[in-house]
Amino acid sequence: MSHSTVPRSRTEAKTPEKTPATDPERPAGAKGGKRAGKLSLRLRFRRDRTLILMTLPALLLVLVFNYIPILGNVVAFQDYDPYLSENGFVAIFESPWIGFEQFERIFADSAFWHAVRNTFVLFFLQLVLYFPIPIMLALLINSVVRPRVRAIAQAIMYLPHFFSWVLVVTVFMQIFGGAGIIAQTLREHGYEGFDLMTNPEVFKYLVTAETIWKDAGWGIIVFLAALSAVSNDLYEAAAMDGAGRWRRMWHITLPALRPVIALLLVLRVGDALTVGFEQLLLQRQAVGVEASEVLDTYVWWNGIRNQDFSYAAAAGLIKGVVGLALVLTANKVAHLMGEQGVYKK
Repeated sequence: MSHSTVPRSRTEAKTPEKTPATDPERPAGAKGGKRAGKLSLRLRFRRDRTLILMTLPALLLVLVFNYIPILGNVVAFQDYDPYLSENGFVAIFESPWIGFEQFERIFADSAFWHAVRNTFVLFFLQLVLYFPIPIMLALLINSVVRPRVRAIAQAIMYLPHFFSWVLVVTVFMQIFGGAGIIAQTLREHGYEGFDLMTNPEVFKYLVTAETIWKDAGWGIIVFLAALSAVSNDLYEAAAMDGAGRWRRMWHITLPALRPVIALLLVLRVGDALTVGFEQLLLQRQAVGVEASEVLDTYVWWNGIRNQDFSYAAAAGLIKGVVGLALVLTANKVAHLMGEQGVYKK
């Protein structure tokens, strides 16, 4: 009898079906009730323990300098006096509770609302005049063909970011001050000089110009990184279809930057109440409190100079809550526009 005619037994003829419990391809550690391919927490930790150990120092720094200080906001609800104890931390537990009295003082203080108004005026000016500048600079640098020219342009634009605000204010003073280059040149030619550094009416524009000169070049890094991910095949295909430089920019470059623009715009809106502490504090005496007072300088002046720590903590807490609300609102608007924003839905 040939081999092909040998009858198979029922056990040999029936092909056993794989079950989730007996599947040999199921990874070790995955239990029957879990989805195939999902590792247990212990195995994931063993797999990623090197990366976890690398991130522990950064997590520790964030915990110590960002999250633990949040507990200090409790002094906003106290009449905090650091001299009640030899240790300022222990004085928190010995200071009396006064509830929302500090917040009532803030809302009744006209200086607080003046600082809020100045803060939002500077924010809107910087949003309109400063925010588009890094985008335009990134597009300009991206259009430069020669790598050496592009590298030199980037270096020149990046350099002011590494200057301190003291140096930046000094440079502007030497140019736009009463004894600056422009004023002296005008006087030498028989015209009347001017001093923009002490003019309260143009101070907000001057502050915005200082911010643009210092940080606009640094801000293009993120946009250039986004543009580097765009395939050159898209530009070549568009050029073959007859699209010029402006149409390629409008239909390829700007759509590639749109998610990054939306993300940075959300972060900028969330940071609306922070418009530059050191920059404004350095010029406070030159233009006066009416023009230069913002929330950061207001909190510093009341908390450090006047040593009213509870009052300053309450003002800072209000600023944080409003900033969080602005981030959530801006992120919701980004979702409605079809962008991811800071986090997904």
